[in-house]
Amino acid sequence: MSTATPHTPTKLELLELLAAIGTAQWRDFAAAAAHYGLTSTQARVLAQLNGPLPMRGLATLLVCDASNVTGIVDRLEARELVRREPDPADRRVKNVVATDAGREIIRRVREEMQATHGALDTLDETESATLYALLGRLRPTMEKDA
Repeated sequence: MSTATPHTPTKLELLELLAAIGTAQWRDFAAAAAHYGLTSTQARVLAQLNGPLPMRGLATLLVCDASNVTGIVDRLEARELVRREPDPADRRVKNVVATDAGREIIRRVREEMQATHGALDTLDETESATLYALLGRLRPTMEKDA
């Protein structure tokens, strides 16, 4: 019976693994979004809209120029997946809000991410709970500058 010491990964190895998983998940997300006639960026906008979000805030989350967000939101609005509303605190600011149809389509996109669901299905309940806890610990630090 072998009692090999487990390998402790370096930060670089962890980063490479996270990047590979993130890339695969993004590819899966984009493929599922395409089934609904959405670009990956349009689907990402819908995924970010858990409540009203100012156009500028959306640009920050997408790491792009505010002028780019205008075109993306225009196309989503034409499909009645989002709407623009004036911010109650500052009428000059326009918030983007997902419509019921927009929330439904992003729910379907997430459900159809077969590669991601398949990968997660390889984990047992304990492993899923451990992964969730570990990612939950990383999330606040990763999002604090976002």
